[in-house]
Amino acid sequence: MNVIYLVLGTILVVSVAVDLLWTTLWIAEGAGPLTSLLMAWTWVLLRKIGTQNVRILSLSGPLILIIGLTMWIVLLWSGWTLIFASAENALIDTLHRGPISWSDRIYFTGYTIFTLGMGDLVPRKGIWQLTTILSSASGLLFITLSITYMLSLLDAVTQKRSFASTVSGLGTQSEEILRTSWDGEEFRGLDLPLNTITTQLNTLTTNHKAYPILHYFYSQQTNQAAVVSVAILNELLTTLQFGVSEEVKPDEVLIQSAWTSVQNYLRTLNQTFVDPADSTPPPPNLDLLRDKNVPTVSDDAFFSSLEELSEHRQLLLGLINSDVRQWPPLN
Repeated sequence: MNVIYLVLGTILVVSVAVDLLWTTLWIAEGAGPLTSLLMAWTWVLLRKIGTQNVRILSLSGPLILIIGLTMWIVLLWSGWTLIFASAENALIDTLHRGPISWSDRIYFTGYTIFTLGMGDLVPRKGIWQLTTILSSASGLLFITLSITYMLSLLDAVTQKRSFASTVSGLGTQSEEILRTSWDGEEFRGLDLPLNTITTQLNTLTTNHKAYPILHYFYSQQTNQAAVVSVAILNELLTTLQFGVSEEVKPDEVLIQSAWTSVQNYLRTLNQTFVDPADSTPPPPNLDLLRDKNVPTVSDDAFFSSLEELSEHRQLLLGLINSDVRQWPPLN
């Protein structure tokens, strides 16, 4: 028996199994080690070649998904091939065509893990029959989990773009949204959209934990980009919390709930994808609200509050930069 083949093959099979189960079933901990490295390296490469062509970036999500599935298949197939190659007498050619070759082992392993059951090559009795069952079970596990994962991921992508569309439907700038909702006495009609957006953002955050690859599904349309919508929402909440006068603020509980959702989203992405920017983004323009006779605090008081949020805002700008976007609240 070739111990090197056996050990190497076992390491490959176990590594794939751990990475597959980690990525598809361990919702709280994101992607497995192999998948995480693959996603990061592929995204870095795509950013280098796609900075001037967003169409390339828009393919990043599907491409990373395909490469990840291919990696699992190749490593699983290679691992079981090495295991069956560790013993000369592991397989029997029922057609008596001669000695078992490497191509025969690759062929046998392939139709075993994909549960085709051709039958011209069979395992010897005993441990190799059990090994064949295990390889077939691993292939069935891979197929089942991969299909389930892809269907759930596509649903998460749809929810991600739905969240972005909901925010952008209100306006492309925080000041625009506030000016539109101001009726001269209060911000009318903001409560229901904010509640809906908060719920969608909480779902998006949970999806990012369950499917880290979701971060790499890049949209060419800015109004469908979730990171831009999070920035717009953040600036809206910042202005309501620290920029407008106390007597015209909407429900404090609603603002705090939405604010917490933004923080949870940033915290989730900061753990894996996003580093804070070196600078802070430009502040919301209170003059645009004053033009609509919205009562506001002084600029000094507003800027003082923003200084306390500098780390939060740097992380938000880092999120925009990581997605190769421009800061949205451009006046």
